[in-house]
Amino acid sequence: MKPKHPHQWRYTVLIFLLIGFCLVFAARLVNLQIASHDLYAVTDVTTTTRTVKIQAHRGEVFDRNGLPLITNAISYSLIFDYAAMPDSTAEANESILAALRALDDVGETAKRKDIPFPFTGTYPNLKFDQASLSAATIQTRHARVLADNNCKADMPLAEQIAFFAKKYRLLDSEGEPLYDPETMTALLAIRYDMEVKRFSRVEPYVLAEDVSLALITCVKERQIIGTAFHESVERVYTYPGYASHILGRTGKIQTDEDMAYYTALGYPMDAVVGISGVEKAFETYLAGQDGELTIVEDENGEIVDTYVSREPVAGRDIRLTIDIGMQIAAEDALAANLDYIHAKAAATEGDQDGEDAAAGALTAVNVHTGEIYAIASNPTYNLATFSADFAALNSDANRPMINRALSGQYPPGSTFKIGVAAAALTEGIITPDTTIETKGIYEYYAPTFTPRCWLYLRYGANHGTINVTKALQVSCNYFFYEVGRLLTIEKMNQYMRSYGLGEPTGIELAERLGVLAGPEYRETSGREPWTAGDTIQAAIGQSDNLLTPMQLSVYMATIANGGTRYAAHLLHSVYAFGADQPLQKIAPSIISRAELSARDYGTLMTALRSVTEDDGSAARIFADYPIEVGGKTGTAQVSKTRSDNAVFTAFAPWSSPEIAVSCVIENGANGTDAGVSVREVFDYYFKLGDYAPPAEPTPEDGTPA
Repeated sequence: MKPKHPHQWRYTVLIFLLIGFCLVFAARLVNLQIASHDLYAVTDVTTTTRTVKIQAHRGEVFDRNGLPLITNAISYSLIFDYAAMPDSTAEANESILAALRALDDVGETAKRKDIPFPFTGTYPNLKFDQASLSAATIQTRHARVLADNNCKADMPLAEQIAFFAKKYRLLDSEGEPLYDPETMTALLAIRYDMEVKRFSRVEPYVLAEDVSLALITCVKERQIIGTAFHESVERVYTYPGYASHILGRTGKIQTDEDMAYYTALGYPMDAVVGISGVEKAFETYLAGQDGELTIVEDENGEIVDTYVSREPVAGRDIRLTIDIGMQIAAEDALAANLDYIHAKAAATEGDQDGEDAAAGALTAVNVHTGEIYAIASNPTYNLATFSADFAALNSDANRPMINRALSGQYPPGSTFKIGVAAAALTEGIITPDTTIETKGIYEYYAPTFTPRCWLYLRYGANHGTINVTKALQVSCNYFFYEVGRLLTIEKMNQYMRSYGLGEPTGIELAERLGVLAGPEYRETSGREPWTAGDTIQAAIGQSDNLLTPMQLSVYMATIANGGTRYAAHLLHSVYAFGADQPLQKIAPSIISRAELSARDYGTLMTALRSVTEDDGSAARIFADYPIEVGGKTGTAQVSKTRSDNAVFTAFAPWSSPEIAVSCVIENGANGTDAGVSVREVFDYYFKLGDYAPPAEPTPEDGTPA
């Protein structure tokens, strides 16, 4: 047996000491983590979250050939975020001043939003801005701000300035200004505008728009408390000044009715939607779904995290049936047509010969599909500068914001005779060989009513014995008085509706429906009862008859294709955002049929070609034209003190119709002259080169009513 190690007791002591230390350490851990947990627990960091909208890209708009009409551009606005603003008013003022200095330092002071401040001058010498206060909106806003602050409306100016300066912490304890006069004025204006705009957690305050990357970098480097940058997607009009009445605008929801409609669909109350034109008509395609960015802030308002909590979804792109080249040609031609009529009027003696022509409209459609190639209305406006131009546009007596192609209602004049002839032929009231001896004065209802043909009124003559082909060529009123009487107003209107008059055209935009003269309209309008004499006036496109230029093109297309009325439409196809292959193509839609027999169709086509050839009323416009055209002129009286309206509708090629074009010139005096712009549109469609103005008409040229 070995002897014990002489130092073994030392190891035993060390072991007991180590065990003791471990027991003490373990007891301490138990005390800290269990017995004294509540005392020593780490306090959680208090955070708050909020969300901001990520605006989705709105679908873009293209013409039928894929040329862009409305695109998107991303811009950034410098805003103040209410939730991130300093609690102290004085500190908030310093943030505002820091943001203004940043704008100045990068040279973008001019990008500050206009502030409708009701005062002018520099603090303390401010005065009421009488020019601004003359505007009802400014007055209303100022009255509201005063009321919100429990100030009397008749509070003296000096007291108002002192009140706002004190409220916004711009004065020291002695009532002296804390800043120089210019800075005082700037702060007063911005803080006041924040009240006007109801700056809040749900309504950020926009200080500057369309700012540069340089400003974004500057503001972020300086860490200006309360500032943020809002990304917005702005609409860009590729052809500014053209197609304005078609494309329309976007904006905040405007009416209570629209608000109820859109909120029911899940739109937020501050949503930007289409408010007119294509933008409104195709909102369901174009609108995307906004996303959300979640912002996490600590108790000091510092942002500790951001993340996309809902991805935005872009809207769909659409192609319109519009050919932008033809649209431009149509709008330019319409403007040139007015100039042509003015020049002609200046070269002739007398009044009411077109010198008062100031507006018009033109429409072009595909004869076999109803696709709309062009819709022109003059005067027009520029969507790109609409906001800046609004006051002038709104006060313009010629009402440039009205889309006359769809909302203008005009007597059709003699263009109505085409439908009367088609109805009478179909009903067997007349045949192609039926002749009527015209006498200038129609005496069937003599002596109480004896209307006269335009030829008798102008020259004391008559058209002799003629058939329907000749009657359409020379536009004989007498012939159509008799045909209208035999046809009756009921049958007349039955056919006219089937040809598209007094009926919706099918277009997706808002339109007026026009008026078909007759007992029904007289009764609902509360006017005098319908008489037999009214029927024969209606047969020549007068009486109460009113139609839109778009209805006129649908009507002519229906006749030209043999009696099938297609819905006029603007939507060509739908695409995923940025895609090349369509998700949906719009097929032609037939609204009604009033098919013409081969015999009757041939009769009408021959008659309509004769209008543009030989001795026809539109021959001087289409003489020697390389494409055969069928058409009809109309000159409609609208007032005893103003020039007649000029109306022209046509189709081409005559042998195989493809396109129908109609034009109305308000107070254009002569239906033939409305053919000037129609010819230019045909030039574009058939690629005939530049349009050469027709020869100046002679005073002896007579155009049928």
